[in-house]
Amino acid sequence: MLFERVLIANRGEIAVRIIRACRELGMSPVAVYSAADAQALHVRLADRAIAIGPAPAAQSYLRGEAIVAAALEAGARAVHPGYGFLAENDVFAAQCRTAGLVFVGPPPEVIAAMGGKIGARAIAQAANVPVVPGYDGHAQTGAALLIEAERIGYPLLIKASAGGGGKGMRVVRSSVEFAAALEGAQREAAAAFGDTTVFLEQLIERPRHIEIQVLADSHGTIVHLGERECSIQRRHQKILEESPSPALTPELRQAMGAAAVRVARAANYVNAGTVEFVLDAQGRFYFLEMNTRLQVEHPVTELVSGLDLVQLQFAIAAGQPLPFSQAQLHQRGHAIEVRLYAEDPITFLPAVGRLQLLEPPVGPGVRVDTGLSSGDEVTVHYDPMIAKLIVVGADRAAAIARMQRALAEYAVLGLTTNLPLLQAIVAHPAFVAGATHTSFLADHQLKLRQPPLVPELLAAATIVELRAQPTHERDPFARLWRMSGLGVPLSFKSDSGEQLVLADVDGDQYTLTIGERRIQAHCTYARPDELLLRFDAQTQVERFRIARDTTGAILIAWRGANYHIERRPALSLDTAGKRQLAQAGSSLLAPMPGTVVKVLVVEGETVAEGQALLVIEAMKMEHTVVAPAAGVVQRLPYAAGASVAGGVPLVEIGEHQDIFHS
Repeated sequence: MLFERVLIANRGEIAVRIIRACRELGMSPVAVYSAADAQALHVRLADRAIAIGPAPAAQSYLRGEAIVAAALEAGARAVHPGYGFLAENDVFAAQCRTAGLVFVGPPPEVIAAMGGKIGARAIAQAANVPVVPGYDGHAQTGAALLIEAERIGYPLLIKASAGGGGKGMRVVRSSVEFAAALEGAQREAAAAFGDTTVFLEQLIERPRHIEIQVLADSHGTIVHLGERECSIQRRHQKILEESPSPALTPELRQAMGAAAVRVARAANYVNAGTVEFVLDAQGRFYFLEMNTRLQVEHPVTELVSGLDLVQLQFAIAAGQPLPFSQAQLHQRGHAIEVRLYAEDPITFLPAVGRLQLLEPPVGPGVRVDTGLSSGDEVTVHYDPMIAKLIVVGADRAAAIARMQRALAEYAVLGLTTNLPLLQAIVAHPAFVAGATHTSFLADHQLKLRQPPLVPELLAAATIVELRAQPTHERDPFARLWRMSGLGVPLSFKSDSGEQLVLADVDGDQYTLTIGERRIQAHCTYARPDELLLRFDAQTQVERFRIARDTTGAILIAWRGANYHIERRPALSLDTAGKRQLAQAGSSLLAPMPGTVVKVLVVEGETVAEGQALLVIEAMKMEHTVVAPAAGVVQRLPYAAGASVAGGVPLVEIGEHQDIFHS
């Protein structure tokens, strides 16, 4: 046991990941949580959880003094910061040290030295590691920076020295753009990091983003674990990462790894860190920055190296030497990670709300890191990442195929996600060929379309409705429809239109008329969140994952796509449905011999949808016949007291001229 008790100063999937590492090492994990996370997964999994403040991060997860107090209250010996929040905050690391807590990360002095990009560039240059040509001097006036910009040449980047994530960054392609871009970058940097300091870099067009994972113990051993390529990004935020990079030769990999180790050694680095580079089209690499923490994409390195980085972080923090040398480290296979976000896949605007169903893919070579489960909320207070999906294969082609299958099996219902974007990326020929760069999304303009509402989906929705509320038994009028041979009518609406389904039920066998198609569906398995169907004479069983939203709409995940299907009010029909009824007979037919008990309307009367038309007695039960749609009563063949044969028209309704021909 490294530490008896560890406090995790984070939330979400990284907190869950650290909790599991603690369990494997025999340590007791303690969670902290905000008011918004009182029922969160990491809180439920920890041995103990301590509240640290209201929902906003500034009042909870960013309060170093509150987290230190929670660690002392719990009797924790170490604090793991995860990533984000206070993970790269030298003040917090110093607070932990002052309180006698082991900070699982580099010393605060190292965090401070590498936290500013200008200072980090100087350390890299001192270690004989190339940096992107630019200006990182002390002059910060607009006039001085413009002079340097003219010297560097356009296009160039204005970058905030503090922070990351693309904040405080602007592309400038001419001198006329410079003043406005500088003002915007400084304003954004001040808001995000409280520091307006910027520097200038020559813009490398269409580079690859390559980062090297390093580990350093307190005994002077520093190794690298190979690279991760993170070139596919949106707004400077990574979407997909893989290891190894398809662009690196063994010689280039060795050179970049050695450069990363030199940077770490020059910084007196200890624990896990990442040295980030850009790689141009000619194979030249340049230092960007160093992340003094664990990275979101660390699982791809774990899968190709066979190492557990979180466990190694704890071992290094406890003063243990690394149990291997550089020569003993090798990459095996190929790993890919994608980040599943609750966000619009086109605008990238976050989505918030309840995850009605979250069911990840499973199987060999598939890993999912998540801090959420079905029923949890994605709130406005934190990053909207739902999960990380990571796969590993024997080679890149195998990993891509496995990722494509895993994404097709991912079920996320209740929120809009970037799942269609991820599927489009991993299927794109340029990605499959390894032709990736930081402008990938801008260059390829992936077209994302919602698959159509095919009959199989309508069949699934129909069966879900019938099994949840067996209309053919509870609704007398629907029972008449079924006995007439036309089937139980159900009308549905989705983004792709409206459709009427006529369903005939015989146990687990369903005969469905959908438009001009008549299909047979056999239900082989059903539960509230899952439906297995076999269609017609096919041997393949189709799996539908099911949920409902707060309005009662049916949510279906099938073949990698998510669908929102609304049940129309009973017997209300759209135009297509009316045409379908017209093909079956535009009259309301008597399902069997019976007696007309009451006639409630007269010929020529305008009736509303759902209005009672007449009452018929059949099989010793009275059934009220209602109008399936608004229209005009055109014909009433029978008066009250009349006996009618099965199948005869009881009422004919038209839409002034003809309701069925609109």
